Amino acid sequence: MDTLTPRGRAARIAVTALGLALLLAGSAWGTDDHFPFGPFRMYSTSNPPDSPAPDTRVEGVDTTGAVVDLGEQATGVRRAEIEGQQDRYAADPSLLAAVADAYAERHAGAADLVEVRIVIRWHGIHGGRPTGRWTDETVVAWRVPR
Repeated sequence: MDTLTPRGRAARIAVTALGLALLLAGSAWGTDDHFPFGPFRMYSTSNPPDSPAPDTRVEGVDTTGAVVDLGEQATGVRRAEIEGQQDRYAADPSLLAAVADAYAERHAGAADLVEVRIVIRWHGIHGGRPTGRWTDETVVAWRVPR
């Protein structure tokens, strides 16, 4: 086995120190966007036992008035991508055009969409257990321009 040169050892120590410094700084001041050097908060926090649990979905309304599920199977867009950028969609609902386009591309014979929306279903929780009751909240809506 070859031994490490002093220069090689110094380089490894410097890279290790830099990695540790990034991890420390990311843990103290980082966000999920800085992963793997920032904290991954989705696994480090929890909701109070009696607060409603959110279930985000994307749905559309077609020209017949039918509500269409615009989940990953229908569009290829994962729910996590929608949830992770929900603030961007709220600031600029026209970004949902990409979801409508993805749906149209995969469903060429389907009725055209007239609206795309992000809906959160709030499932009731009491004592840490589901109550079976829920409410829907439309947080972003975009009308397809005609």
